[in-house]
Amino acid sequence: MDNKIKIANRIIQCEATIIQCLKKMDDEKVKLLFVYNKEDFVGILTIGDIQRAIIANVDLNSPISIDNTNKVYATPNEAIEQIKEKMLQIRSECMPVVDNEGNLVNVFFWEELFENSQSIILPEKINIPVVIMAGGKGTRLKPLTNVIPKPLLPIGDKTILEIILDKFTQAGCSEFYMSVNYKSDLLKYYLENIPQKYNISYFEENEPLGTIGSVSLLKGRITTPFFVSNCDILIEQDLAEIYKYHIENENDITIITAIKTYQIPYGVIKSVENGIISELTEKPDLSYMINTGVYILQPNMIDEIPVGQFFHITHLIDKIRAKGGKVGCFPISENSWTDIGEWNEYLKLIK
Repeated sequence: MDNKIKIANRIIQCEATIIQCLKKMDDEKVKLLFVYNKEDFVGILTIGDIQRAIIANVDLNSPISIDNTNKVYATPNEAIEQIKEKMLQIRSECMPVVDNEGNLVNVFFWEELFENSQSIILPEKINIPVVIMAGGKGTRLKPLTNVIPKPLLPIGDKTILEIILDKFTQAGCSEFYMSVNYKSDLLKYYLENIPQKYNISYFEENEPLGTIGSVSLLKGRITTPFFVSNCDILIEQDLAEIYKYHIENENDITIITAIKTYQIPYGVIKSVENGIISELTEKPDLSYMINTGVYILQPNMIDEIPVGQFFHITHLIDKIRAKGGKVGCFPISENSWTDIGEWNEYLKLIK
């Protein structure tokens, strides 16, 4: 098979912008694209390349830049076992085979080489505590949440909460803390009576304390960096990559952000003095980083949360920034984040 046919849905031209590449990855549900200059292979672009560009504050409308310096390719004379070893080492979804002239002569996908032993790329394991904020009333999903607490709403044969717990468990996390309040007895009863057992410590707020206020109850119990996740958020991202970014950048708080793009359905005009047009853009895309509701916090952040007071995560972020602390953002694509807390998204997901 012609390798260009094999990768047809993953090819992007080198003049494409960062946001166009991110959209293509979302549309095709892939994390890697093959970049061409017309008919000539240029290199590969990974979701990691895009994330690093966003973290470096590169304009999303800038053309992509391909740096092959640290890219791992196979050569035509390498045996399959050598290629498999390379893929295992870097946990790559595919391995391009490139000759001495820089031509792409073949591509091996993970499922081709590992179909009899392992069908998925296992994520790098981390084991840090996870705090699940599950005490809210789920008012956006009423009247369903009048009967069932939001974390127990079903998606397929599991609940929202189980899917979130499983995501962290697959990453190697095994120590869970769960903030509960609304219908907490039902929540505990369900988790205690399912086959899958999770190591969960519950802590209960007697009254609503905001999006992070109840975490003050964990003072002295968590001594390492830890995840905080809302109970209605799903993210498709290697959690170890987020943790690595958090540690390497010495952040006090890392916010996982999603790149949200809106298209203005009209021509947008900018003007200067006397109403003279300086720029006209037809149906531009506007991109923003939005808060997904998933974070990594350093353990000392718990001491910054006042005990027994209503306190949002935004209050904590503002407080830390005002003190000169470091709050970072780790970007993921729009389709790698799902907010199940709204009817439209919940119905879309269960379909």
